[in-house]
Amino acid sequence: NTEHLIFFNGQWVEVDKDRLSDILSNWKTVSQSVKNGGVTFAEGLRWLSGLKGAAVGDDAPEIRSYTRVISGKWLKQVLESIRAPDANKEIYQVLRIGLKTELRPYQNTGVAWLNILNQMQLGAILADDMGLGKTIQVLSLLLLRRSGGKCDPALLIIPASLIGNWKSEIDRFAPSLKYWIAHPSGNGTVKPSNVDFDVLITTYGSVARMEWILGQDWSLVIADEAQAIKNPMAKQTKAIKMLKSKHRLVLTGTPVENHLSDLWSLFDFVSPGLLGSAKDFEGFIKRAGKNGESPYASLRTLVRPYILRRLKTDKNVISDLPDKTELKTYCSLSKGQAVLYQQSVESLAREIKDVDGIKRRGIIFSYLMRFKQICNHPSQFVKDGVFSDSDSGKFLRLKEICEIISEKQEKVLVFTQFKEMTEPLSDFLQSIFGKQGLILHGGTQVKKRPEAVEAFQKDDGPPYFVLSLKAGGTGLNLTAASHVIHFDRWWNPAVENQATDRAFRIGQKRNVLVHKFICKGTLEEKIDALIESKQTMSKEILEGADSALLTELPNDELLKMVALDINSAVSEN
Repeated sequence: NTEHLIFFNGQWVEVDKDRLSDILSNWKTVSQSVKNGGVTFAEGLRWLSGLKGAAVGDDAPEIRSYTRVISGKWLKQVLESIRAPDANKEIYQVLRIGLKTELRPYQNTGVAWLNILNQMQLGAILADDMGLGKTIQVLSLLLLRRSGGKCDPALLIIPASLIGNWKSEIDRFAPSLKYWIAHPSGNGTVKPSNVDFDVLITTYGSVARMEWILGQDWSLVIADEAQAIKNPMAKQTKAIKMLKSKHRLVLTGTPVENHLSDLWSLFDFVSPGLLGSAKDFEGFIKRAGKNGESPYASLRTLVRPYILRRLKTDKNVISDLPDKTELKTYCSLSKGQAVLYQQSVESLAREIKDVDGIKRRGIIFSYLMRFKQICNHPSQFVKDGVFSDSDSGKFLRLKEICEIISEKQEKVLVFTQFKEMTEPLSDFLQSIFGKQGLILHGGTQVKKRPEAVEAFQKDDGPPYFVLSLKAGGTGLNLTAASHVIHFDRWWNPAVENQATDRAFRIGQKRNVLVHKFICKGTLEEKIDALIESKQTMSKEILEGADSALLTELPNDELLKMVALDINSAVSEN
């Protein structure tokens, strides 16, 4: 009986007639939808990636296993042009006239890529490593847009701390670009009566407060340091995503930090619907995990045309950047620190014994902060204002390192998570360097930040700069420093790397030495292992999981995590 056999490629093949009928019926449905409205670029990529197969209905997963989607000639050519963009003569000519610097080869490639996606009005994520010059590439794009004739203004959204940085970069490298700063520190918050500018600059916090920005049709919206919109539930993120624009561009050195939801939120801004709804995306990740599959391969196929990422450590990208050496600098606890730490471990065990839910998470979070404070200095926790160096192992280690830096007449950046630690650290460092340094935190006035940066960058400027990680960890160019010290850890490798890149970026002429302080035998040492594990997810998606939340650990595991190893924690001196 040959009813279920067909002769294919020189051999007889058995065919499941019912299954073949289902597949043909499904593809007729797909074919009809293509005839009615066509397939968008994004839809085509979703099919290619497997995130959304052409199969529909209840039998879709089974049907997809018997079907394959490949790109046609046009889509293949478009994808190749995006993956290997070429800066043509017209681009070079425009930039030769309007841009007052010479781009590096990888920057020319980046500008050509941005220009292609802008012309196609496809959302884009420029995710170059910190310090590779994302700003100059965007200024080049704005010059190219204007060269094609008059176009509607672009909207640039940035953290308030970067207003001075963008202003000076435009004035220096693209002085023909006209800009309007919609911020109290710039041109004010009232809608300009005459839209005679190429780009309007505002801040994340200002967008929701200025309804006229939300009501405007923008030709391009650019979100710099876009980790600010990685929380899809935040009021700020929702306001940014309400903006009306033909094209959207994101700038970030950290497209994936700790969660795949970071990536989803960015794409929900630059290309809404590409990764489906948040629920669809979460469901896809869960299904892949249950089936023993990795979601990363499908995600790479889908997002690669929209993301451009180059790393400073790649010598094919940039060969003249000095080396960066990262060291884990272990510190002992003073006896006073050890006593306070052990008392806190015992107190935590008592407080979480019979509680759960939100109350338990709140208790754990407060104790995690307490452990950090004790490891920094007992005075930070007890708030006595003394801050004697002998009472803190970290202060003693900081002194040892900075005495050498001072002798070599070099400069250092010191990052801390805590605003209240910036002044005690600065006072301590002044006693070592014999000169007053600089402080920057969330309370520093926006207009004073560029002045501090300019002062530090001078050869005879202050020898040290103490910065709170949240306020000073992004956007600033501090290449005068060849040493970076993370006095306490943010417990997020992407945030720490951003801070380090204030010194390790283009313009740096010296090798950069990075010290990451860790108190031995404490929670800090155990968290360091978790930090190392967080590095892998970004590489999986962009170059090729996430650790358990401490607040969700069972009591016994949590207490093991925070327990004090007294033998290694306390200094023998």
